[in-house]
Amino acid sequence: MAAIITENFRRHNAEQFFESFSESAASNYYLFIGKSSPFTSTTSGGSDTSPPVPTDIVTVDNYKWDSMLAAKRIGTTDVSYVIPRRDWIVGGTFDMYEHDINASNTTTSGATNLVESTFYFMTDEYKVYKVLNNNGGAAYTGSTAPTTTQSDPFFEGGYYLQYMYSLTTSEVQKFLTSDFMPVSTDSTVSGDAETNSDDSAPFVGAPVKVIRVTGGSGYSDTNAADGIYYSPIRGDGSGGIVKIKVSGSEIQSFGSTSDDSQIENPGSGYTFATVDLADCYEESSLTTPVSIGSGTGGAIVPIMTPRVGHGHDAVAELGGHFVMVNVKLEQAEGDDFSVANDFREVGLLVDPSSFGSTSLYSGTTARQTMAVKFSSVSGSFEPDEKITQTTTGAVGRVVEWDTTNDILYFVQEQWENYGVNSDGDYVAFSGTNDIVGSQSGATGVPQSTASETTTLAGGNTTTFTSGYSNPELQPDSGKVIYVENRRPISRASDQTEDIKIVIEF
Repeated sequence: MAAIITENFRRHNAEQFFESFSESAASNYYLFIGKSSPFTSTTSGGSDTSPPVPTDIVTVDNYKWDSMLAAKRIGTTDVSYVIPRRDWIVGGTFDMYEHDINASNTTTSGATNLVESTFYFMTDEYKVYKVLNNNGGAAYTGSTAPTTTQSDPFFEGGYYLQYMYSLTTSEVQKFLTSDFMPVSTDSTVSGDAETNSDDSAPFVGAPVKVIRVTGGSGYSDTNAADGIYYSPIRGDGSGGIVKIKVSGSEIQSFGSTSDDSQIENPGSGYTFATVDLADCYEESSLTTPVSIGSGTGGAIVPIMTPRVGHGHDAVAELGGHFVMVNVKLEQAEGDDFSVANDFREVGLLVDPSSFGSTSLYSGTTARQTMAVKFSSVSGSFEPDEKITQTTTGAVGRVVEWDTTNDILYFVQEQWENYGVNSDGDYVAFSGTNDIVGSQSGATGVPQSTASETTTLAGGNTTTFTSGYSNPELQPDSGKVIYVENRRPISRASDQTEDIKIVIEF
């Protein structure tokens, strides 16, 4: 059985994901960072210079919770549709919009489908244009990029262009990268398809704006005045007429001058259309039939306009089945995000619960490390070193040592010497038994106070119960829907990490 996942299906999935950030029953999305300890061949696999490829296994949620350090909520303004970046350059050659690109009808660049072709570009003024015709695959002849924002198509640099939209300053700052550019619809570029009588969404077809011409040979430039013929655009629409220019026995390409073939009347209501070279007339009223001659090899193919017209829905028209999430980690984020250690994992988390509860967590940020406050300490713990509590058999790894408040932040991963002891057991740290650093030799005695709230440097407060503080999110709650392993990313108190994740549907 032959089948295909269509572009419409991909855009539908992207739309559902995008809208889930802002709809009335919106999910709570968080970007999380994790893995302060190095990648090793005996634990997670790979190395810090060659991180392991994440695996999609049943227990991936559990493992990522074990190494999670902190999470930050993703707001509605942190999400955008994006498309592959195509920059206008002097003398550049671009593909053109065509409705029937496939393996048998490839583009100028050799693409076999529209959305992978270079049929649009962005200028250095962040204006985006769709190429409706590329002058037979020629290079753009203008020495400067187009600047017009008119809603109707126009000729410039030998190309027939449609202005689509302009990037805002915020979009440039948050979503423009070397590989992707944000895409949004300019409501002033409304397209030109017909609507229902109640002004609901366009659906019944559109005018024909462009034709694809194969010149052929042997055609007559004398059977009609100045070698100009007119032919009706047949199909399910009406009123469309093509003006055909013959010169030197060849049908001339589509263009803007009197020496070019053109659209005499775009008509309306077309979802499919044809032009028959045996169906020609002397005048645009289509009253006097005339032969274009006995030429061969020539053809005129109407390029079907998107159902809602060029520019009506830039996201759909330009292939916006990518969604970018952008989150900035600004310094310590109220001490939830440690600046004393690096991280190697980035992921997306949906609808986590508050610790010890089934209620959805809705805070802006969350600390996910465990913490212990000491009543007395000797020495200074080191990031990433192994810590043990001999009397309980607990094992963990240091994330951060807060010398001001005598607080040790740590995680317990699923591997021996990282969170599991030599017997293969995970044991929680508890009681007032000594906790010792294996490299530093530092020793801390957990305090025994039943409950104490400590205000940290960033203004956050942490409550310790008998010396220990739990993470803010309930481990293994919600869903981990995206994981990316990276080389170590170091943090600093005066540093901001700008994290961009692109999801392709």
